Amino acid sequence: MSLDLARFHKTFFEESFENLETMEQALLRLDVAAFDAEVINTIFRAAHSIKGGAATFGFSAVASFTHHAETLLDQMRSGARALAQDDIELLLRAGDTMRGLLTAARDGGDADVNQVAEVQAALERALSGKPAAAPVAATKPAAAAPSGWRIGFAPKPDLFRSGNDPLRILRALGQLGTLQSTALLPDELVLRAAEPETSYLTWNLTLDGEARLEAVRDCFAWVEDECELSFEPNVAAAVAVAVEIPEPATPAPVVASRSASIAKSDVPVAARGAKPANDGASIRVGTEKIDALINLVGELVITQAMLTQLASGLDPVHNEKLLSGLGQLDRNTRMLQEAVMATRMLPMEAVFSRFPRLVRDLAGKLGKQVRLVTVGEQTELDKSVIEKIIDPLNHLVRNSLDHGLEKTEDRIAAGKEATGTILLKAAHQGGHIVIEVGDDGRGLNRQKILAKAQEKGVACNESMSDAEVYQLIFAPGFSTADQVTDVSGRGVGMDVVKKNIQALGGTVELSSTPGKGAAVLIRLPLTLAILDGMSVGVGDDIFILPLSSVVESLQPQPDQVKRVAQAGTVVRVRNEYLPLVDLREWFALPGALRPPQEAIVVIVESEGRKVAMQIDELVGQQQVVIKSLEANYRRVRGVSGATILGDGRVSLILDVAAVVRLFSHVAAA
Repeated sequence: MSLDLARFHKTFFEESFENLETMEQALLRLDVAAFDAEVINTIFRAAHSIKGGAATFGFSAVASFTHHAETLLDQMRSGARALAQDDIELLLRAGDTMRGLLTAARDGGDADVNQVAEVQAALERALSGKPAAAPVAATKPAAAAPSGWRIGFAPKPDLFRSGNDPLRILRALGQLGTLQSTALLPDELVLRAAEPETSYLTWNLTLDGEARLEAVRDCFAWVEDECELSFEPNVAAAVAVAVEIPEPATPAPVVASRSASIAKSDVPVAARGAKPANDGASIRVGTEKIDALINLVGELVITQAMLTQLASGLDPVHNEKLLSGLGQLDRNTRMLQEAVMATRMLPMEAVFSRFPRLVRDLAGKLGKQVRLVTVGEQTELDKSVIEKIIDPLNHLVRNSLDHGLEKTEDRIAAGKEATGTILLKAAHQGGHIVIEVGDDGRGLNRQKILAKAQEKGVACNESMSDAEVYQLIFAPGFSTADQVTDVSGRGVGMDVVKKNIQALGGTVELSSTPGKGAAVLIRLPLTLAILDGMSVGVGDDIFILPLSSVVESLQPQPDQVKRVAQAGTVVRVRNEYLPLVDLREWFALPGALRPPQEAIVVIVESEGRKVAMQIDELVGQQQVVIKSLEANYRRVRGVSGATILGDGRVSLILDVAAVVRLFSHVAAA
C-alpha cells in the first residue's frame, strides 16, 4: 500500500512559508559587528526544514535552490565564513526567490526563471570563492571529540502520516560515517492486526566516525517533534584543538543610508532563535472548521436567549431549580462563546512582522535612514480583521516613509536625529483595538492640503478645524506629493485605506504637529462575528445600532426640529443641525408617522459626521451574533447584517456609516 503524500502538501506549504518569515526576521536582526550563533542557527534550521520537506514531497526545484542557501548558512554557522552584509543581502534575495518557487509549486504555476537563475548564480559565486576566515580573537581548547555516537530513535505512531520516512533519515546518517542499526518491534505487537500507516519500529543506532553532534541532530530536524531521541558519545579522543572565534569587527553601522533598523526589544523571541515555550502544544485546524464552530456557538447563544425569555414568565418560587439551571446555562454559554472566539484571535505580531523588510527595502530605495519601532505585538485581533487590515497598514507605512520622513540632510538641518522613526503600535481599548502608525517627520502642511483640495475641487474652507482638513487627504485621487514616484504620490491608496477600514466597522483619525511628525489612529472592532449593540424599537420591529456609533439619545423639543427646503427635516442639537432619519419612513414600516417631539432621537456618528435617527423606544443594550443578510437574503441599503433575538425574531443591524454618508450628502446638497 503506497502512501499518498499529496494530502500533506497543504501543511508543508504552510510550514514552509512560516519558516521563510522566520528566516527573514532573523536575517534582518543579524549584525555583522556581533556574531550571534543562535540567530544564524535559527536561519539555518528554517532553510533546512524547507529543503528537507521539498525533497520529501518531490518539489525538486525548491530543494535544489534552497540547498545553495543552506550551504552558505552552514559556512557561516561553522565559522568558516565571516559574516558580511553582502551575504545577508544575498540571503534575503534568496528568501524572496524561495517564496516564489514555493508559490509556483503550491499553485501549479511557473516561477520567475530569470530571478531563480540570477540568484542561484550569485549563491554559486559566493560559495565558489574562498570563504573569508573569521578573525581570530583567541584560541581555546575544544571539547573532547567523540569517535562516534549511540543514538536511540523511537518514532511516534503517526510519523508516516506526516509524510516522513525513517529510511531517509538512516540514509542521511550513513553519509556521516559507518552506521550500524538494530530495529526493534514491541513484544505485544500482533503483525496480523498491524496497520500499514502506523509506525511500530524503534532503532538503536551506532554511528562510527567524527561527525559533530550538530550534524547528527540535523538528520532528525524534520521529525524532532515526532519521535523520542537520545544521543550518547562513544569513547572520545581527548585531543585539544585550536578553534577560531569570531571577534566583533567595527564595520559601518547597520543603520546606514540604505538600510533600516528594528529595535531589538521589539523583535519576537522566536525570531531571535529561542524556542517557544508551548512548542508542540498546538494543532493546525482549518479556518472553515473554526467558522463552523463559531456559527454553532452563535446558534447556541440565540437558543439560550430564547429559553431565558420563555422562562421570564415563570413563577420563581415554583420553578427555582429550573431558573437556577438556566442562569448556569447562560454563564456557561457566554464562557463558551468567549473561548471559541479566542481561537480566531491572533497577535498583531502576525501583521507587524511583515514591515521590517518593507521598511528596510524602501529606506534603501529612498536613501533614508529609518528605525522601525513596534509596540504591542501581542495584542490580539480576530483573524478575519487581521487579513483585511494588512493592505491599509501597508499604504500608511509607505506614505510615512515617502512623505512623512525627511531625507537625512534635511533632518540634520532641522536639528533632528539623522535616523527617522516609524512607530507601529497596537493596544486594546474597551471592545476595540487601536492601531497607530506614526512618524517623527515633517508633519502635515495644513495650507498645502487646503490648496491641493481647492485645486481638485474638493469642498473646503479656511474655517475648517485641523482634524477636518487632515481628513481631506482621504479624498479619492488626493495627493500633496510634488513628484510622482514608484513608492507613492499618485493619489491612489489613502481613499482605499479609509474605505477598507470603514468596511471593517472601524474609524480612522489623523493628527499632526508641524515639524515633529504625524500619526494615523485606526480604531477597529476586535471581531466581526459579534457586536455590542443598542436595541431600538420602531413599532413592532427591533433594530440594532452598533454601540460604538451611538453618541447620545434625547427627546427633542418642538423648536429644535426644522424643515429645510431640499434637505428634509433637521434637528438642532447644541447649535448643530443634524439630518433627521425616521426609521419607520426609511424602511416603510406600517403605522402612522409620529412628530419628532413625540418620539426619541438617537444621535449616531461616523467619519466625523452625525445623523439623528428617530425611533419609538430604547429597548436596551446587548451583545448580538452577526449573521450575513446578503448571504441569506439579499443586500439591503443601510443594513450591514442581521441577528436573531431571544423570541426568534430577526432584527436588522443598521449600517451607520452608509446612512451617515447618504444623509450627509443630501443635507450638503
